[in-house]
Amino acid sequence: MSRDFQVSTNFLWGVATSASQVEGAWNEDGKGMSIADCLRYRPEIDVKNYKKVNDIDTQEIQKAIQDPESKNWAKRHGVDFYHHYKEDIEQLAEMGISAFRFSISWPRIFPNGDDEKPNQKGLEYYLNLVKELKKFGIEPVVTLSHYDMPLNLVLNYNAWYDREVVGFYERFTTTVIDYLKDYVKYWIPFNEIDSIIRHPFASAGLVRDRFVNKNFNEVIYQSMHHQFIAAAKVVEYCHHNYENMSVGSMITKTTVYPYNSDPRNVLKSLKQMREVYAFSDIQVRGFYPEFLLKKFEDENIALKSQKEDKKLLLDNTADFIAFSYYSSVCAAEDTEGLSVSLANTTSGVYNKFLPQTKWGWQVDPIGIRISLIELADRYNKPLFIVENGLGAEDKLTENQEVHDTYRIDYLAKHIYQVLTSMEEDGVQLLGYCTWGATDMISASTNQMSKRYGFIYVDLDDFGNGTYKRFKKDSYYWYRDLLNYGKQIPEKFFAE
Repeated sequence: MSRDFQVSTNFLWGVATSASQVEGAWNEDGKGMSIADCLRYRPEIDVKNYKKVNDIDTQEIQKAIQDPESKNWAKRHGVDFYHHYKEDIEQLAEMGISAFRFSISWPRIFPNGDDEKPNQKGLEYYLNLVKELKKFGIEPVVTLSHYDMPLNLVLNYNAWYDREVVGFYERFTTTVIDYLKDYVKYWIPFNEIDSIIRHPFASAGLVRDRFVNKNFNEVIYQSMHHQFIAAAKVVEYCHHNYENMSVGSMITKTTVYPYNSDPRNVLKSLKQMREVYAFSDIQVRGFYPEFLLKKFEDENIALKSQKEDKKLLLDNTADFIAFSYYSSVCAAEDTEGLSVSLANTTSGVYNKFLPQTKWGWQVDPIGIRISLIELADRYNKPLFIVENGLGAEDKLTENQEVHDTYRIDYLAKHIYQVLTSMEEDGVQLLGYCTWGATDMISASTNQMSKRYGFIYVDLDDFGNGTYKRFKKDSYYWYRDLLNYGKQIPEKFFAE
């Protein structure tokens, strides 16, 4: 017998984006150059080997600096959300969303990162953006740093490896928080803070050839520590000044299964999951887990810290755990003869029970429920799914329609598991945001043709197109889902 899922009227149904992937306007209104402006689409590289795409050296950065165009550097033009935000928000409001997750471009506020005063035009843009959201009753969910730190901080401070950058970030975040204080409740200091391990340039501006005389793993973990301190300072500032604000920790939630019941593979999967949880552990519990300290000892990694760091982390823990979920992987002690995935830059063995996309991401709806149970049991704090979606090649028909039934199928199966977990597992969930809103530039491959949105944007991988928007079939499906309000019939997901 079919049932109705009961959903609180406060539950946030939304969509998610990032500045570097949608905004464009990379050199307009006083914005400075960011690390994202140095990333280009490279068709000669296999899209399943994402790590190579984001392996940037100083020569590539100089090439980017010397090229004033945006066509070859996809994130410079994005989908021109900077000039289309009112149109896009109106279409999303018509769909019925109650939350919109976006990020603040740091170099749009402080063009060089170390500026004494902010760029007023940048602040006004984001103020107008949140006002537009509020006009339609949409809750802003703001990520303060999402893969686009000012390039100047890479070239003159060695990015997050330099402790001084913590102070620059603090100036940036407190400026933004104060300016948007009347409109924003939910803040996320760093997108997928764990991603520094997988792609250190895109996440933290770290360029290997700038640290030739140093242990690069130590450089990464030192930079990680500085990001933790910076995030704790955001929590401290919000809690001290604005009692209505909530600050979350965000991780990439990859679910890891043992490849089979071989105890060695079970152990391998547990160790890999520890690596996933270490980043939320530090932000939610307020201290480094013992296994990570042991890892530092074994690998001769010596982190430099200040005497107040330990207390700062302990006293300023996250209010909620935000996470992205796309797929799962398997772990095996011996991978010889097995097919290995680099889905979402997370290495693992392919699961024979799951299908995969063109980009090597395995589709695992039950994995999102497993993730919710694991996080709920581990932390006993509110959870927030801030990214979940399917990257696929969409085709615009002659009638200007996009029949993305595969995306509807993906979302239906994942949302069904989310609602089931809330109903049966007692998971406390603040909301669910799809990735994305309109189409956007892929963070990993810098492609336009890997599309995620409910709204098709006429643009190709090389920056050619009209930028016109067209609603996909999935747009209407999500609208129909949200129209049910607090009672969603189970049969909706089987239709």
